[in-house]
Amino acid sequence: MRMLMKISMPVEKGNEAAKSGALQRTIQSTMEALKPEAAYFYPEDGKRTAIMVFDMKGSWQLPATVEPLFQALGASVHVTPVMNGEDLQRGFKEAGM
Repeated sequence: MRMLMKISMPVEKGNEAAKSGALQRTIQSTMEALKPEAAYFYPEDGKRTAIMVFDMKGSWQLPATVEPLFQALGASVHVTPVMNGEDLQRGFKEAGM
C-alpha cells in the first residue's frame, strides 16, 4: 500500500543530531530501507521536516520504519495511506462512479 510519511524534528534535538551525524545517518538509512518513490525536505513551523511516499507491504513494517526516527531524532511521525491518480481512478471505478 502506498503511504505518505511526514517526519518533523524538534529544533534542539535536530541540531544535536545534525552535529553528531545522526540526522544524516538516520535519513540515509530510512531512504535505503523504504526506497521512496518521492522524498522532500523542507522547514515547516520552524522544524526540519520531510515527507516520503513509499510502498508498505504490511503493518509489521511500521516499528522498524518509525522507531529509528523517534529514537535518533526525537521526531514526530505521521503515516497515512495515499493514492496517486491511477489509484484514484481505479477507486472511482470500484465505487461505480
